[in-house]
Amino acid sequence: MSKLLLIAPTCDGEDVGEAWVSFQWAQRLAEKHDLTLLTYYKRGRTPTARQLPGVRVIEWPEPPLLGRAERLNSMLKPGYLPFQRRARHWVKDALRNGETFDVAHQPVPVAMRYPCPVVGLGIPYLMGPVGGSLDNPPGFAQDDGRAPWYVGLRALDRYRMDHDPWLRRSYQQAACVLGIADYVQSFLAPLGVRRFEVMSETGIDELPAPVDRSGRAGVLRLLHVGRLVRTKGVRDVIRALGLAPNLPVVLDVVGDGFDRAACEALAAELGVAHKVTFHGRLPRAEVDGLYQKADVFVFPSYREPGGNVVFEAMAWGLPLIVVDRGGPGSAVDDASGIRLPAETPEQLARDLCTAITTLVEDPAEREKLGAGARHRVTQVGLWQSKIDRVSQLYQELGG
Repeated sequence: MSKLLLIAPTCDGEDVGEAWVSFQWAQRLAEKHDLTLLTYYKRGRTPTARQLPGVRVIEWPEPPLLGRAERLNSMLKPGYLPFQRRARHWVKDALRNGETFDVAHQPVPVAMRYPCPVVGLGIPYLMGPVGGSLDNPPGFAQDDGRAPWYVGLRALDRYRMDHDPWLRRSYQQAACVLGIADYVQSFLAPLGVRRFEVMSETGIDELPAPVDRSGRAGVLRLLHVGRLVRTKGVRDVIRALGLAPNLPVVLDVVGDGFDRAACEALAAELGVAHKVTFHGRLPRAEVDGLYQKADVFVFPSYREPGGNVVFEAMAWGLPLIVVDRGGPGSAVDDASGIRLPAETPEQLARDLCTAITTLVEDPAEREKLGAGARHRVTQVGLWQSKIDRVSQLYQELGG
């Protein structure tokens, strides 16, 4: 058991996104370590200390007004700077008062643009799993669709990593950096990080009961789950269906976002609207029902740093079709799915059409890849395996 300082500026088991992810880290790590958690809570929400009874929680309220633009707040985290200052002052005071920590760990934010509050304070620390900063493939630069203005601020990540001394030191002095995919190591290579390991930023609790798809016949059910933004690749799947209008497939799309109207218009334009059902956001039980009914999970996101839905699909024993970039490209191997390059929208649509046709015509291949996916997720996607691995790192790095 390590005396662990966990740094998680958002931590809320009743929320979604990174707040929920960091809560999973805190809850599970507290079962194995002497945990002190530094965090803040959103105004009007249940404080983390009440959600984690028995855990030492040091928390501050989120600065006022930040909750009014939730998506902007989620992406850019303007409240991180005051949190970082408060956390650093608290740690300095704790050390002056004789308190010690074996190791510190900052699992969120996932984006690589946030420095660590304990850099230079003599505590060995881990950063990550971190990700983000994944650019569009050059061939997709003109096909990115409409997005809020602040999405473009991601382009500053490389500049900051090159010129922000505090951020650079956070990675250079980390005992270990966990990256959500192999590309993160390339992104951080100029900094000369001491140790790097690949680990997904989130995971699944357990495998659902297996689904027997061996006797299915007729129309193949494709499933896509995720926010409807251009980079998730729904347009590309629709274009693929348009290239083979007589292929016996249907597509269920779960999720919503600012690219939905463009996707619906494209399906109508290509004459495949009758094959595509846009479900919008659904309760968890209904999403699980669609995983059970699906035959193939198609998720050609070409700028996907992580992608927890890929783990969900693997756990349900679905063969996958993904783009060989970012998180999905690392999570899926040749035994669990088909990985495609993403060079241009035209190329991706053609390759998707070919991959879908292959799985339509070869039920044995679908079954083999589905079994491989379910096995693969036990290696890279279960929370328990992640907690065991990071606990081993704590022992190696700090005691």
